[in-house]
Amino acid sequence: MSDVMESVDVAVPVRAAYDQWTQFEEFPRFMDDVDRVEQVDETRLRWAATIDGVHEEWDAAITEQQPDERIAWRAVGKGMAGIVTFQPLGEQSTRVSVRMSWEPDGPVEKVGAALGIDASHVRQDLARFKDLIEHQRVASGGWRGEVVAGERIGDARPPASTDTSLRDDQDRIPERPDAPEPPPTW
Repeated sequence: MSDVMESVDVAVPVRAAYDQWTQFEEFPRFMDDVDRVEQVDETRLRWAATIDGVHEEWDAAITEQQPDERIAWRAVGKGMAGIVTFQPLGEQSTRVSVRMSWEPDGPVEKVGAALGIDASHVRQDLARFKDLIEHQRVASGGWRGEVVAGERIGDARPPASTDTSLRDDQDRIPERPDAPEPPPTW
């Protein structure tokens, strides 16, 4: 079994980092070997990747998802699983940590795991995620539902604001008593 654990600190609120990570179909924007991810439903993903010139496809099941905290998954029919956690470091900073475990398949994957190449790939993917979310400043979308034991529970309401970098209590800009009345909208 091979394990990788890597983290990156991003200069955005936890909600923005988490919401961007829930946009699975955008993973190819920062995951180098990933060709595409299709979200089949709220708990199933279809992956396609080209790793060291070898094209692979597999399904993954989201086993746990807690907004602003964690997303855990496992590959269906493969010895692969992972978890991504989101730890607020302040109002405008978040630590994103990835832990993956898998059974290397064949001699090339076994050598890559032994040499730490897999950890390097994850570290580089996290650096690209950092560049993406810090450049955007807000997530391109977000899913706020919960998954427990592979089943969706709770309410998957969209955030109150389209600016997912804001916390719930910041969604509305307070009115200034001395501000002029806005013009009517007809």
